[in-house]
Amino acid sequence: MVDVKMDEVLASVAETIKNFAVIYLVDITEVPDFNTMYELYDPSTIMFFFRNKHIMIDLGTGNNNKINWALKDKQEFIDIIETAYRGARKGRGLVIAPKDYSTKYRY
Repeated sequence: MVDVKMDEVLASVAETIKNFAVIYLVDITEVPDFNTMYELYDPSTIMFFFRNKHIMIDLGTGNNNKINWALKDKQEFIDIIETAYRGARKGRGLVIAPKDYSTKYRY
């Protein structure tokens, strides 16, 4: 169910962010080396890359490598993408999210 919600958000923002970001869907069963390298085991995971470099984003959750829950708000997701893009363009390997997610989602 998480996959479907996140897929809808991804599809709905693709046109809006097309000037500064591209969304790629990767089947983790086809690239198992990638799974080990980035510890991919959740149903849905979002990661950010800029010029072949992994961009980490501090969301307040302790996991700066990826987003592994479904974001339901399109504008919230666009804000995260814009923040990651701006930070990556400035040469930062770690950017701070526009919002703290540490208390919103319970793990």
